[in-house]
Amino acid sequence: MPTRTASQRRAEASIIYDAYLAECPARQLLDRIADKWVSLVVNALADGPRRYSELQRRLASVSQKMLTQTLRHLERDGLVSRTVTPAVPVRVAYELTPLGRSLLPVMRAIKDWAEEHMDEVQAARVTYDTPD
Repeated sequence: MPTRTASQRRAEASIIYDAYLAECPARQLLDRIADKWVSLVVNALADGPRRYSELQRRLASVSQKMLTQTLRHLERDGLVSRTVTPAVPVRVAYELTPLGRSLLPVMRAIKDWAEEHMDEVQAARVTYDTPD
């Protein structure tokens, strides 16, 4: 068997991913990044590192449990890094990794689309919900 580069091995391995299959890891990743809190956290971190309390203020109505869970999932998936600075009190900051930054244009586009088209969506909902 001829020697392959790491890039070639990654390209071959990626062929096995098919998000249409329920057991595919890519589908699990899509489930994760489709979460509303993930989208909002990624967008909130677009301008640089944020402390937990800053994120909580920015993401109105997110519970402490949900924000913590979302940040842990993003850290596990390599999209967010967590930095602890020894101080009194301890400072913890979250920041997008290069992988997380690569997701930012998609997340920003979805957020912008939702804000731009909300009036049309609301009108469609009214039309749909109105009996004939």
